[in-house]
Amino acid sequence: MDAARARQRFARFDAAEYRLCLRLNRGCDFTAIRGVFAVASRLGDGAFWYVLVLMLPLLYGEAGRGPALQLALTALVGVGLYKLLKHRLVRERPFISHAAIRAAVPPLDRYSFPSGHTLHAVCLSIIATHHFPELGWMLWPFAALVAASRPVLGLHYPTDVAAGAAIGALLAGASLTLY
Repeated sequence: MDAARARQRFARFDAAEYRLCLRLNRGCDFTAIRGVFAVASRLGDGAFWYVLVLMLPLLYGEAGRGPALQLALTALVGVGLYKLLKHRLVRERPFISHAAIRAAVPPLDRYSFPSGHTLHAVCLSIIATHHFPELGWMLWPFAALVAASRPVLGLHYPTDVAAGAAIGALLAGASLTLY
């Protein structure tokens, strides 16, 4: 699909999602809500996942090394995949397309589809909890916060988040199948 056709299709979705985006983005009017989601978003930039990858061998010894490597390699594939999609599909972020929506934090890049933060949060949580189910109490609430942070902070449409979650789940499934 060429960029012009993708833009036309996304324009319809953008209009349909505008009200929901605006409603979610109003959460940023509250300092505490904005702060929680900004921290989750910042940690979701990669720091949380880097620490997880480094901690698995420390916490689980030899049993943590393989899964840590699997997480790292799958995350790299995820970065390549979401960057390819973003640069091919070129969906502008909600705060760029709609003046009433404001970005509460600066974006990492220009385009919004799919949400790379959500892709990685879902993908890496699936893989990590497959190997170490006891980590689910921490990973799944964090993944949910990261996903929710994206539209609340004005950086993504809900369909960006849904697509990121779906792609992340598919990527995790492929990684677990190959591992």
